[in-house]
Amino acid sequence: MISNRPLSCIRAAGRSPSRSLMNLGELVSALNNFASLSLAESWDNVGLLVEPSPPHIVKTLFLTNDLTEEVMEEAVQKKADLILSYHPPIFTPLKRVTWKTWKERLVVRALEHRIGIYSPHTAYDAIPHGINNWLTKGLGACDSVPLHPSTSPSYPTEGTHRIEFCADTAEHLETVLSKTKDIQEIFCLTTFPVRVEDKEQTRVSLNCSQKALLEVVALLSQNSLLDHKTEILILQKPLLPHTGMGRLCTLSKPASLSDIIERIKSHLKLPHVRLALGTGKTLDSPVKKAALCAGSGSSVLKGTEADLYLTGEMSHHDILDAVANGISVILCEHSNTERGFLSELGDMLTVQLQNKINVIVSEKDRDPLQVA
Repeated sequence: MISNRPLSCIRAAGRSPSRSLMNLGELVSALNNFASLSLAESWDNVGLLVEPSPPHIVKTLFLTNDLTEEVMEEAVQKKADLILSYHPPIFTPLKRVTWKTWKERLVVRALEHRIGIYSPHTAYDAIPHGINNWLTKGLGACDSVPLHPSTSPSYPTEGTHRIEFCADTAEHLETVLSKTKDIQEIFCLTTFPVRVEDKEQTRVSLNCSQKALLEVVALLSQNSLLDHKTEILILQKPLLPHTGMGRLCTLSKPASLSDIIERIKSHLKLPHVRLALGTGKTLDSPVKKAALCAGSGSSVLKGTEADLYLTGEMSHHDILDAVANGISVILCEHSNTERGFLSELGDMLTVQLQNKINVIVSEKDRDPLQVA
């Protein structure tokens, strides 16, 4: 693990003082292999966000949870060539790049100093060796499963449904096939000969979206092809093991809520956390199951049966709902449930990148909230 000494003084055991270089494209490909961006939530903005003109060689990879202007200045001073910012600094689309707003200035500074910016965000939430897995270590020994499992992004099936039907005449077949060309989101249309009730027919199989399915069914009905030989299947992609959003943790040995609080504070290196006691619960109440989500966990945790919710922040009303259901809530502030992962990430990336480049963690990055 990376120590608390100044990073400039650290040379991890086994790491050579002389490092080779990586082309930016090669490095981005390696980062994508470490955590597939296809695992990120659909609303997210992940991957390479700022790219200096090629060729761009990377000697130093700089890790941060949030890319603020103070952190950007640190990256410039430490001669970073690529910043890996867990949270994407560009999320809402930029209409211009000027010196007017702080996020625009980040882009200007990055390009002026030939620094790329890459963000993995929710891809790191989903992977088995990511942020949520790291956060479970604060509970003590436990078994954990994703609250919302991820499905295989590389599964070859396109579409959400498959519909198969028979056309008993060439005229019927030609009419239907010509009209399906006007329907959007139809994939993998195939035809093959079959024998049905001693008659030679053509069977059509196609994959489509749910929206397109309604149009196909209407088309078949209009052409008298919707009968008992028509089959509609729901296509489900296989779940990826140990991969997905949030975690439901079953402790190997139940612990009191007060013990869990101390463990979490120690793991996150925090002097305090915020606590909402579930109805009928005390600090001595046992915790057997805990649901957690790094960052803002309301939508991920909601409705989960557990003794405890652990996250960075939740809405007032979601906390009230949890408490009313007898679930205690521990809040640590948003980025406090994420930032500690960077040290572990640095070690993993050094191995993933075969020690080719220097990997350092920001010393200026911190949660914006403090107790006054």
